[in-house]
Amino acid sequence: MLPQERAELAAWLRPSELALYDAMHPADQRHGVDVVAHLRAAGVGDRDVLAAGLLHDCGKGDTGPGPRVAWSLGERYGAWVVSGASRVPRWGAALERLRTHAARSATALELAGLSVRAVTLVREQDAPSDPEFGARFAAADEAC
Repeated sequence: MLPQERAELAAWLRPSELALYDAMHPADQRHGVDVVAHLRAAGVGDRDVLAAGLLHDCGKGDTGPGPRVAWSLGERYGAWVVSGASRVPRWGAALERLRTHAARSATALELAGLSVRAVTLVREQDAPSDPEFGARFAAADEAC
């Protein structure tokens, strides 16, 4: 992350939100910054939606590249990929974090004091129901 990006985040995030961001894996931090940029480019200015976009993957924890690749391949080619990958030592817990990351992220946002809308967008990130921001949120996540 560039120092100017970090300074921009610190200017609009609450301390509890910045703490969540700082605890995220660098890949998820970069993805979150990119999602926020995509949302802004789509005309979204709602602070809670932007915070949700930035932090929506905070529940993935310190998951390394191997399990992330296996998870992505599983999404593309089927659950058998993840099933096989879960037999790799220490990957089972990481793959479980990826499977449950939306709920884990939503809980973290709730504990950090984010709005119900932000928590719901994160919890429902794979199938958002928010009529105003859901489609744009999903599109930003997919695009980045």
